[in-house]
Amino acid sequence: MGLLGSIFTWWNGATLGTSLFTRRFGNQVGKDALGNLYFVHAKNPARRWVIYNGSNDASRTPPEWQSWLRGQIDDVPDKALPPRRPFQKPAVPNLTGTGETYRPSGSLSRGGQRPAATGDYQAWTPE
Repeated sequence: MGLLGSIFTWWNGATLGTSLFTRRFGNQVGKDALGNLYFVHAKNPARRWVIYNGSNDASRTPPEWQSWLRGQIDDVPDKALPPRRPFQKPAVPNLTGTGETYRPSGSLSRGGQRPAATGDYQAWTPE
């Protein structure tokens, strides 16, 4: 994305204004597996923000970093939280509208056929 894109768009990374503000007042404190960068204000540590690597979508922020952004934990996740347990799956962004969207076996968008009604259902009617 060129300079004009960064001036006028907010949905793909940081705008020019956010970039200038971050450069002047922000201290980078971390980076997640998706490449998102996390900042804290130099004079007001309670002010925190993220610059996304790609589209600005809050579902692309892992849960541990969401906790940090909202002030639920004081230190960065690597220091404040216990290590990930083996049974925990990694967080994934919202996949709605992409080719990765979950489509169950009866879904018409998957090309499946819904099972025929068996006739054992009786609708309730009030007395």
